[in-house]
Amino acid sequence: MTTGTVTRVNGPVVEVGGMQGAAIGDLVAVGARRLPGEVIALENDLAVVQVYEYTGGMRPGETVASSGRPLVAELGPGLLGGVFDGMLRRLRGTDDFLVPGARPATLERDRRWEFTPAAAAGTEAGPGALLGTLTETPAIEHRVLVPPDASGQLEWVAEKGSYTVEEPIAAVAGRELLLARHWPVRRPRPFRERLNANVPLVTGQRVLDLFYPIARGSSGAVPGGFGTGKTVLLQQIAKWCQADVIVYVGCGERGNEMADVLSELPELEDPRTGQSLLDRTVLIANTSNMPVLAREASIHTGVTVAEFFRDMGYDAVLIADSTSRWAEALREVASRTDQLPAEEGYPAGLASELAAFYERAGRVRTLGGSEASVTILGAVSPPGGDMAEPVSAHTSRFVRCSWWLDRDLAYARHYPAVSWRESWSRDAETLADWHFLQREAGWGERRRRALALLAEADRLGSVAELVGAASLPDPERVVLLTGRLLREAVLRQSALSTNDSYCEPGKQSSLLELVLAVHDRCVLLVQGGVSAADIERVDFSEAIRARDETPPDGAADVDAVRERVLARLEALA
Repeated sequence: MTTGTVTRVNGPVVEVGGMQGAAIGDLVAVGARRLPGEVIALENDLAVVQVYEYTGGMRPGETVASSGRPLVAELGPGLLGGVFDGMLRRLRGTDDFLVPGARPATLERDRRWEFTPAAAAGTEAGPGALLGTLTETPAIEHRVLVPPDASGQLEWVAEKGSYTVEEPIAAVAGRELLLARHWPVRRPRPFRERLNANVPLVTGQRVLDLFYPIARGSSGAVPGGFGTGKTVLLQQIAKWCQADVIVYVGCGERGNEMADVLSELPELEDPRTGQSLLDRTVLIANTSNMPVLAREASIHTGVTVAEFFRDMGYDAVLIADSTSRWAEALREVASRTDQLPAEEGYPAGLASELAAFYERAGRVRTLGGSEASVTILGAVSPPGGDMAEPVSAHTSRFVRCSWWLDRDLAYARHYPAVSWRESWSRDAETLADWHFLQREAGWGERRRRALALLAEADRLGSVAELVGAASLPDPERVVLLTGRLLREAVLRQSALSTNDSYCEPGKQSSLLELVLAVHDRCVLLVQGGVSAADIERVDFSEAIRARDETPPDGAADVDAVRERVLARLEALA
């Protein structure tokens, strides 16, 4: 074990002398309180360490000991339903705040798990091979696999029974395996091959699924200024998206927002099991009042947990709220280590850090042969709403979808405030092919028409503000009407509504078809001599209310509304 002595303390960054033999990334214990830290720079025997705890009271001369290994996450049964800090130390069941230097275990040491073997002794067991299973929660079966760095003959496997995470359950090539595993958080877990991300991740949010869809194993960003609804939108996705496991990382956000997540998730019913949604969720809470440098580690820790469940064959979604706070932690470390600042003081390696983070998303074939995925969604909180600042600009280069939140829409109480002018999806064309193969050939054409109508309605709206809507030709007034119906009946969605908080894909398509059918009928009426003023006097409120008055799977109910609205229009002919 390499040991050294503190020579200088600069906030959370400590210089340590006498660290011959240490390596970049080594986890160290700093000072009398043995605060956890990580070596981030070396020059001869002088090491620069970033400390993950508050360093108040530390002085030169205190001892620093290196563990000789990088920051690792303890993985195993018991993660689901748990609340952890940025270093994956368990928070639930502890005091309000961790005492500096405290080391609460990630996994509960005294809890016993009912293990059922699924392999026989004497067989060859390669990386990712299934050793057995246990029921972690009612929603998720925990699959115990051979670690990526182990292979050989399975010498023995434990009989069916209850075991703690520290008891051996198998031996492969002379190596005993426990239920608890360890993995360096900055090293991506290996897989057999990367697959095309061509299956949609249904979020239940119409503006996303219909217009800016994301594929399983893809990556997306949610940029938006303060008060535009980033956290609420990401919480909606966490609650309703069709993923097996959710890893929610509260990275530098306000504590009351994380408290809302902790209070709401246990009360939310999982439609798969009827139990609490928390049964398939891992919460990593590193709020703004916690050590800033643990925030930098929390992102990597969250991805590692998501990859752990991916390797079991599950589709995992990582939600990071927000990556801007993570980048600010990188900037603080860079400034304290005298790195040459780049744009707005961020380190020159910011783009590389963001690329490495989003690169860990993917739909893959695991070492065990299953198809599984990790989808990464990151909120971006630009200071002052400046979307040209470095974090927003670089993030747009590396993600497949961007759901821009518009301040004007938010102030107009249009939620979710996803801008149809600025948002985009590189997955849309691929997912249109997927819908075509699923016998929904019109999905891509409906999306194209709706976006074109929204863009044209925005253009005409600017003209109408100058000359008045009544001065426009009748066909253009119909486009304005259609744009309003699209915004009110399709794009708006209330997170507080029992019926409208989540929307099944069938109902989503029916609502969009309703508005497009109304548009087509109105165009025919105008061509037949009916005035736009007469059309505008028709009661369209039933079409607007359909999103909230029909159940989440109420596609048939929406179709009935469409027929009634079209009948009222037909009466004008």
